[in-house]
Amino acid sequence: MDLEALKREAALRAVALVKSGDRVGLGTGSTAKYAIEEIGRKLAAGELTGVVGVATSEASDTLARQVGIPVEPLDPRPLDIAIDGADEIAPNLDLIKGLGGALLREKLTEVQARRFIVIADHTKLVEHIGEKSALPIEIARFGFLSTIERLRAILPSGRLRQLGAQPYVTDNGNYIFDAQIPAGTDIAALERQLKGTLGVVDTGLFLGMAERAFVAAPDGVTELTPR
Repeated sequence: MDLEALKREAALRAVALVKSGDRVGLGTGSTAKYAIEEIGRKLAAGELTGVVGVATSEASDTLARQVGIPVEPLDPRPLDIAIDGADEIAPNLDLIKGLGGALLREKLTEVQARRFIVIADHTKLVEHIGEKSALPIEIARFGFLSTIERLRAILPSGRLRQLGAQPYVTDNGNYIFDAQIPAGTDIAALERQLKGTLGVVDTGLFLGMAERAFVAAPDGVTELTPR
């Protein structure tokens, strides 16, 4: 089975947890896309009713509307469930997210979910955070070079994300600095330090948020809970 088919299998397992009447956080990226499409299919087929989505990006908002999911803005009410991908998944289900650039909206949405379900393929599994992926850090555009200097004092290796010759701009009008995390870093302490750094809007560290993960591998989909 190819990787795309596997990602879709993981998405279907997660969508099976969605109930009629749920407010659902709709993730962003290549795996979350399959979840949005499946929720749309279930609504069209009458297998689900009354589901409302809260999208974590402009792209997911557009896709949800295309497949017939009513979309609402994020407000203080809790979400019943959120389904999203991840760029790294540690054994305790701590995550790196944000290679797709939507980390701030994803975190704002998913922190309000009673259940946050991660869907991914087996290539995203790591033994420790930062093993394979850079850490996306969303930063304000104003004074960004000064912010990057402050970040380099904490994480010396990293670079501003570019889109061609121009810096990449998030849906929120910010830039992203992709930093390498040295092995052996205390991830919780790093998150506190980064969040306390002037100019940092948020980080791609999603710590202690995920309830379970459906991970697709060539031999099938495995359900993981924090260990």
